[in-house]
Amino acid sequence: MEENQPKTGKFARTYGIVLGTLTIIFAVMLYIAGLQYEQSLALFAVNISIMAGVIVFGIYKFREANNHLLTISEAIKVGIGIALIAAIMGILYKMIFINIIEPDFMANYMDAQKAEMISQNPDMTQDEIDTAVKMMENFSGPFLSAALALISALFFGLIISLIGGLILKKEEAAY
Repeated sequence: MEENQPKTGKFARTYGIVLGTLTIIFAVMLYIAGLQYEQSLALFAVNISIMAGVIVFGIYKFREANNHLLTISEAIKVGIGIALIAAIMGILYKMIFINIIEPDFMANYMDAQKAEMISQNPDMTQDEIDTAVKMMENFSGPFLSAALALISALFFGLIISLIGGLILKKEEAAY
């Protein structure tokens, strides 16, 4: 007699939407606080903590629905699915933000990065500054940043789901 197995896609979709929504709320909070140009270790840690919490919780809920059984591959499927859906939502929000909410974002971001670079390296010549700014402009296009966001979300989703899966793994007894 075969039981109804829960679908990893259902949990990935549900918790991917939760993670995507939390990520967007966090981005809006940063915008309201005027911190949308900040790139600090603390903000990175908060983002990763939110991501890890939602992914591990989604894996846990899948295990709960699966008679408390979980394989590593199921955990990875759920975790990467959550990360993928959240990344797509985040990319869509970022595109709306950059093109509609704050159309000057990229120019302001480049100015902030240039100012930070100069403050950290006060001995840079004007030629070195110009070269660095040109490289930043080359690597700051919307499609490249979307691709990098997707790749990094999937990478961290894989790592988090692998660790979460190893912790929560419980397979059916062989006998």
